[in-house]
Amino acid sequence: MTFYPGQSLADAVREAAAVLSDAGVPSPRVDAELLAEHLLGVGLGRLRTMLLGDSPAPDGYAELVAERAGRIPLQHITGVAYFRHLELKVGPGVFIPRPETESVVQLVIDHLKGVPQPKVVDLGTGSGAIAGSIAHEVPEADVYAVEFSVFAHAWASRNLEPLGVTLIQGDLRDALPDHNGSFDVVVSNPPYIPAEAIPNEPEVALHDPPEALYGGGADGMELPTAAAASAARLLKAGGYFVMEHAEVQAAWIAGLLRRTGHWTDVTTHFDLNGKERATSAVLANKAADE
Repeated sequence: MTFYPGQSLADAVREAAAVLSDAGVPSPRVDAELLAEHLLGVGLGRLRTMLLGDSPAPDGYAELVAERAGRIPLQHITGVAYFRHLELKVGPGVFIPRPETESVVQLVIDHLKGVPQPKVVDLGTGSGAIAGSIAHEVPEADVYAVEFSVFAHAWASRNLEPLGVTLIQGDLRDALPDHNGSFDVVVSNPPYIPAEAIPNEPEVALHDPPEALYGGGADGMELPTAAAASAARLLKAGGYFVMEHAEVQAAWIAGLLRRTGHWTDVTTHFDLNGKERATSAVLANKAADE
């Protein structure tokens, strides 16, 4: 892609969208606009107003479009991922939060209505999207987050420190042993992709960290199973657990929770695309289990 001197912003964005479409980028026009907005720093609404006039294309635009055409994630180029009401700092080494996960956060927020000063933990927080959103939208909550990866922990620290979240670097399988039986909610979006399932999108396959994708074992269920076990350990009796998973794993996870005997009200939840995105359950009375 080569811009000529004095090319208008509208023509540049139009050409960029065509280049990105040819490269197989899923949302070429939106990405072309967001790259221009990133350089101009004017906000997307203002950019679209500028597209109606004769504003010039910004310097460096062609280079950013070429990076995106090479299927480098948009968020790695701009350094920002938008999630619910948050603007998260992201880059290489951390999983880019997905819009589908916003529905998992909503399940937690809906559950917390009427719970005074709740204590919540996010197991495998990545960028901090889930924990940060809960802390932002339920300000009376005492929110913890656990992340194993050194690189993801560094990104999460930047995002969560301003929100007052307690961030722990550790393994979701054994984290927070001093807090057993003290949480009202445990939420997790653990790695869950099977070992042999290579993602189709180059942005995911080449740029998301493998430790944030693959759940362990041929079926990818080692870490989801561990997250459920940790939730049973960390929750109060009657506490709420919700975990994101792949659509094809919904029945397996619901069956796992029912078989353990620790859980009641096991429920599968759909995302906005109608896919079975998460499963929730309530921890049965611990005294009855002992």
